[in-house]
Amino acid sequence: MSKANYQSGKKQAIAAKPQFGEPQPTTDPTKFKVTHSSDTQHYNLMQKQVQPIPKPADPKNMVLQLDTVYSGAGADLIKNIKSAGKIVFHMGGDTGPTVGPKTIEAVVDKMIMDFEGEPNGETPSFFFHLGDVVYSFGESIYYYDQFFEPFRDYPAPILAIPGNHDGLSYKGDREPYMAAFLRNFVSPEPTQSPDAGALVRTTVSQPGVYFALEAPFVTILGLYSNILEDPGVISSEGGKLPITDEQLDFLKTQLARLKNSGQAIIIAVHHPPFVYGGSHGGSPTLLADLDACCKHAGVWPHAVISGHSHNYQRFSRTINGHEIPYIVCGNSGHNLSQLKTKNATAIRAPQKINDTLIFENYDDKNYGYLRVVCDGKMLRVEYHDAQPDEKTYSDAVTVDLKLHTIEAN
Repeated sequence: MSKANYQSGKKQAIAAKPQFGEPQPTTDPTKFKVTHSSDTQHYNLMQKQVQPIPKPADPKNMVLQLDTVYSGAGADLIKNIKSAGKIVFHMGGDTGPTVGPKTIEAVVDKMIMDFEGEPNGETPSFFFHLGDVVYSFGESIYYYDQFFEPFRDYPAPILAIPGNHDGLSYKGDREPYMAAFLRNFVSPEPTQSPDAGALVRTTVSQPGVYFALEAPFVTILGLYSNILEDPGVISSEGGKLPITDEQLDFLKTQLARLKNSGQAIIIAVHHPPFVYGGSHGGSPTLLADLDACCKHAGVWPHAVISGHSHNYQRFSRTINGHEIPYIVCGNSGHNLSQLKTKNATAIRAPQKINDTLIFENYDDKNYGYLRVVCDGKMLRVEYHDAQPDEKTYSDAVTVDLKLHTIEAN
């Protein structure tokens, strides 16, 4: 099938209600419908400067309530979550494979197991994508193979912040900057996407590429860290970069709003503040921006969760009397990246980096995802690798919400 024929598709149509997984489970595909083209020539022409932050429809309304994502079914969902006394959800990043569906199908199949045979309150309410949905330049042509098809049987909403590849463009690019991501995740109404083929999953109506997702027991503050390979950027960095500081204003406002809410607070941003080894570095200025906003509001997150580095990493940091896990989960389908020292030896963990930071654990040999549980007292983040037929976690961290301490597992 040619790319032109595959993209001809159908027009967008407003759906009567949001739709998620297919009505009946289907067999995993063994190959893509559209072969991924080589990116070499496009990488030689790619944009290497930060890009503008796409404007939200209403900058005064940046909070997305989970019940609205479910539309008419939202009231019952919230009632069930509160009755169970906890919420469960998934997180992960860097899902889009380029050589075939095998790796991402393994991750999604494992996530779907978390919906099977579970008692009330244990099934996930959504998947929060940490960015890099589609490689390598966020092209609409690849959304079917890299997103809609792999997640076709995932029976819950999928929300997302963009990764650098979702907004990456190149000289002569025929698609507007971040057009496909905006169409599928920042849609005015739930619609049938032209990128989904005949699959039923509808678009999501997020307030913008950065936003707050509010649910019982937890609020996720999602940020857009722009298109650079490294480092991540969320501000003008004191006027040095040609973008606005609107995300800093957003973060300060939301943190202040949540100060006495009792909610678990998660900051989600594609580029991780900390990385140990591998092909990507950390983002120290991004970290400084986060710290400054937290100090301004007098509120610190209970966890900071990122993607970008194609592996799993967990750090613990002590700052301002708070113990905070910083977690990287960028191994949810795209290529793996091993963590090695300069002489190619394995990295030991746990390992003290400095007086405030410990590199606690990692996995650079498996694909995986996060299962997050919050009950109003504790926030627990479990890392599950994609080994089939196992519901056990490979690593986990638990945070006491009131004391802001990391509990022993």
